[in-house]
Amino acid sequence: MTKAITTFTILVLLTVGAAHAQFIKAELQINGINCALCATATTKQLKALPFVSDVKADLIRNTYLITFKDGEQVDFDLLGKKVKDQGFFVSVLKATFNFTNVKVADNRFSYAGDTFQLMNASKAPEGIIDVVIVDRGLAPKSVSKKYLGQVAEVNSTATGRLYHVAI
Repeated sequence: MTKAITTFTILVLLTVGAAHAQFIKAELQINGINCALCATATTKQLKALPFVSDVKADLIRNTYLITFKDGEQVDFDLLGKKVKDQGFFVSVLKATFNFTNVKVADNRFSYAGDTFQLMNASKAPEGIIDVVIVDRGLAPKSVSKKYLGQVAEVNSTATGRLYHVAI
């Protein structure tokens, strides 16, 4: 009986440790929203995404605080598409990621089949950190140009979608 309890405890701890590594929430700033009706429609579109748990709009700052469902893969391109489909543009997409138990090598980490390139990290991040997605369509052109101008070549070892992020 003690062996079964010990085995169960180890399995639970391994599962909990793996569950830490994930995107928790995001702050999405949008250009062009100037009325409550537009904000409500955009909120409704974002809430309909399968990985979104909750959305809170701030009309004064034109931002949306998006909470992600536990264990669901986040699709940042789909977030940007929903905003664009409403006739608006993403100004800033800042996501909060839990780096606990995440291996970062050559300023890259993988999560849920996608690869994330850290563009300005001097050391491997630890704990809960905000990252800004700097890819075209998810950041202003000036930001994308600044960071993506640093990319010398595409690394074929990347899996899934390659996102570029800044801390």
